[in-house]
Amino acid sequence: MLRAVAPPRLRVVDVALFYGERGGGIRTYIDAKAAWARATGAIEHHVIVPGLAGSDGGGRHELPSLRLAATNGYRVPTGVSALRATLRALRPDVVALHDPFWGPVGVARTAHEIDAAVVAVHHGSIALDAAGLPGPDRLWRPLLRSWMHHAYRDVDGVVSAVDPLADCGRPAAVALRFGLDPAFVPQPDVPRGDHVLYVGRLGREKGVAELLHAAARSREPWRLRLIGRGPIELRLRRLAESLGLGDRVEWLPYIADRAELARAYAAARVVVMPGAHETFGLVGFEAAASGASVVTCSTAPSAAFVREHVRTYEPGDVDGLLAAIEAQRLAEPDRLAAAALAARSTWAAAFEAETEQLARLAGRPPAAPV
Repeated sequence: MLRAVAPPRLRVVDVALFYGERGGGIRTYIDAKAAWARATGAIEHHVIVPGLAGSDGGGRHELPSLRLAATNGYRVPTGVSALRATLRALRPDVVALHDPFWGPVGVARTAHEIDAAVVAVHHGSIALDAAGLPGPDRLWRPLLRSWMHHAYRDVDGVVSAVDPLADCGRPAAVALRFGLDPAFVPQPDVPRGDHVLYVGRLGREKGVAELLHAAARSREPWRLRLIGRGPIELRLRRLAESLGLGDRVEWLPYIADRAELARAYAAARVVVMPGAHETFGLVGFEAAASGASVVTCSTAPSAAFVREHVRTYEPGDVDGLLAAIEAQRLAEPDRLAAAALAARSTWAAAFEAETEQLARLAGRPPAAPV
């Protein structure tokens, strides 16, 4: 009697140079995928990151590296050979490259040698990367675009939440989906305060300087809370002082605990995500599901997912940013709508759909969960 044999689980390896020790959208996404894979057995998941070298036995592989930024814990790998050797040992079905800087052409070649499909996960953008570098953006953009087209020329597909054609020279083959930690739900026991909240990296590209200017123009001296660290923190502190905001701004460290972060969102009068170059914008997504009033730049893709919770403004418009904040300060959040958003935005749903697309791209049927 013949017995049907289930296909093996899809083996997926995420390769992430920008896997910060203290948060970041890429780490949030990868950690959520690892937790989902462990809980469901739907895929065999591995992640390769720069670290102290070694494997945790649970699918995380740290390769030799040097510390780059103490504020976020980013590290620079000492080469590409260890990465390529690790891929040969793991023999994945799919390799997901989460940046274009860790030897992408050679890594794609190695992956193809072991019959793996390669996808480039488009987390950033030319505009975002240029805004994070010193000097005029117009000088960096053509250089970055040329490199991106080169780096991703041999991948089998691009994974993106937005149209990546101009940046990568390739359309999206797989939709980049995001979900929410179960902690991000309305917090009825948390009283809504009077302060405005920013959560995230203190970088030039994140729009924090514009937020400080908006605060300085407000008639009411509401307090501004900034949660996070980053490379321009000292510059922002000086700016706040020069704008007369010294007593109105609180500088708080990164919050790792998701439940604590959800309560911080809910306790704010308004949560602001002012970056003009977000390629998704998890903070706005998380804050809306936590029952907060939210302001984002109109260019943030996540704004489309949280329309009933968010008010937007146009890039570079400080007066528009202030007007959006003032309007949301007066608005009452809809907790029922927030609860519905949280219920339909699970990481499980995101990864199930993504896995189906990756399996199809790799020419392998997805296996049933164990």
